[in-house]
Amino acid sequence: MILAILQARMSSSRLPGKVLKALAGAPMILRQIERVRRARRIDALLVATSGEASDDPLAKALEGAGIEVFRGPLDDVLARFALALDAHPADHVVRLTGDCPLADPQVIDATIALHLESGADYTQNRLREKGYPKGLDVEVVTASALRQVAAEATAPEAREHVTWDLWNHLQRWRIARLEPPAEEGDVRWTVDRPDDYEFVAAVYADLYPANPAFTSDDVRAWVRAHPAWANWGGDRRV
Repeated sequence: MILAILQARMSSSRLPGKVLKALAGAPMILRQIERVRRARRIDALLVATSGEASDDPLAKALEGAGIEVFRGPLDDVLARFALALDAHPADHVVRLTGDCPLADPQVIDATIALHLESGADYTQNRLREKGYPKGLDVEVVTASALRQVAAEATAPEAREHVTWDLWNHLQRWRIARLEPPAEEGDVRWTVDRPDDYEFVAAVYADLYPANPAFTSDDVRAWVRAHPAWANWGGDRRV
């Protein structure tokens, strides 16, 4: 049983409410979920947000779209994941974040496949700024490892970043890494800042109407064809 947990909140410090900002006429998080649902290896998906009133609009939008929502602590995101897993038992958890509207279902499937084939406790496709573009991040962890980390981790960073204890103590765990076809760790496709949103909105405006299932290669080709966007906001976009 493979459970995808997509963490999201409204209280982003750099771009508040970003998960509900519009992309091609729908909230960004719903566009991301469209893409994630194309992954064939995921059995179930839920969004884990907080129980704070600030996240009520997010929960309402998701529930209105028929998306499963779990609400837990705002700051202790690791506990939020563990509680979500308790409520929705699974063998493995795919961790996704709600600021990745260009998520690639093929990369998600490949990461899950490697995780299962390798017998790893923890599998990732991007670690310490290397790997796939930032915004195609996928992490897969066994339920037992996630529960163990949730029970033991005490560092504030571990409670906030969920997998921090895993990738900071690599000697304790069986780790696998999905190698990218080409190193693109400095390519930025995530949405944390206004310029990130401008970039992704432009991609969606041009690609989504003709092909809602546009691929990562389509994004790369679009950026190359529109060089004004290639270093938008001072970051590499292709």
